[in-house]
Amino acid sequence: MSIAEHESRAEEIEIAGRTGLTGRSRHAALVGTPMLVVGVALAAANLRPAVTSMASVLGEVRDDLGASAVWTSVLTAVPTICFGLAAVAAPWLGRRWGTARAIGFALAVLTAGLVLRIVDGPWVVLGGTFVAAAGIAVGNVLIPVVVKESFPHAVGRVTGVYTAALAAGGGIGAAFTPPLEAVFGGWRGAVGAWALLSAGALVVWLCGARHETGDGSAPAAPAERRSMLRRPLAWVITAFFGLQACVAYVAMGWLSELFVSEGISRTDAGLMLALINLIGIPLSFLIPPIALNRPSQSGWIAGLAAFSLTAVVGLAVAPAAAPWLWTVLLGIGMAVFPLGLGVIALRTRESAETTDLSAMAQGFGYLIGAGGPFLFGMLHGVTGTWTASLVLLGAVIVVEMVVGWVAGRPRFV
Repeated sequence: MSIAEHESRAEEIEIAGRTGLTGRSRHAALVGTPMLVVGVALAAANLRPAVTSMASVLGEVRDDLGASAVWTSVLTAVPTICFGLAAVAAPWLGRRWGTARAIGFALAVLTAGLVLRIVDGPWVVLGGTFVAAAGIAVGNVLIPVVVKESFPHAVGRVTGVYTAALAAGGGIGAAFTPPLEAVFGGWRGAVGAWALLSAGALVVWLCGARHETGDGSAPAAPAERRSMLRRPLAWVITAFFGLQACVAYVAMGWLSELFVSEGISRTDAGLMLALINLIGIPLSFLIPPIALNRPSQSGWIAGLAAFSLTAVVGLAVAPAAAPWLWTVLLGIGMAVFPLGLGVIALRTRESAETTDLSAMAQGFGYLIGAGGPFLFGMLHGVTGTWTASLVLLGAVIVVEMVVGWVAGRPRFV
């Protein structure tokens, strides 16, 4: 070994000693302990309150800032746009820093964004929301990879825990933000309070997420793989993920305002938005362990989407006649989300492919989904009613059913 090689190796050992991680161990799978399950659940619980907390007080935010209908539509679309753009960086962060550090960084960025968006006017609100959503995007991509790598024999069960926690976080954010306005004297304190939850999750994650120890050698060079962009099934899965995201973020961004415009109180509308998310908790424990252990998920996807379609028809025909029923049906339909994550893991053979497909499906998928809240709001602003917006949403669900049926068939990308 030459003097230069000796010096290079000595530098690597010094860096490994300072960080506590060698190149190999930093890129190894996280140890699948019960503490890691808790960390995954708490991280997931923070991936939706940034969206639902703002949605539940959207009217007050708009009025207080003197914002336009266009600004409001942009605000509802910003999270999904950022989810798509920032998701591209997630695999790079995971490879460079290791999954534990990358997800920890994501939670720190999320916390900073939640604080930033309450300190000033409309443009700072948009900027802070974008920063918070960037942190969420990294978690969106990398947490499913943790599930596949660290719990290979319990993908369905841990996916259920992950999506149940995600739904719980979204529901709690929607339900508790309006009452918190009275406690903090306005929407800023109520919305900003969720930074405490993400900061707490960061602490738990740093304590519980540990890579398996390695032998100190450098990680093996990745095998040459065909790009996901050249695989037709990867595009089908991406389209399915994007369409279900479109439906979910329209519901989280606009359902509360729709009900308020129909004469329902702001508090009840917030509870309905919370119920949509909370319904996902028991369904996330029940559906993924069953559906993801079967060869095909096509029937489950189409059946759940049919509940969403029924709810949208009800909202278009008689929104105030049975709002709680439409809410429950839409909540059941949105339980298709864990299957969207599940097919990403099931349609790939190895974790590297899972990371690539997760980044592609969520990167492009959330960009597809971002158009939903924006167009839904713009159509309402132009027409003055919700009918055209709901017709558009119904058409999206029909296409979701067809594409989801194909994505759910048993084969690999």
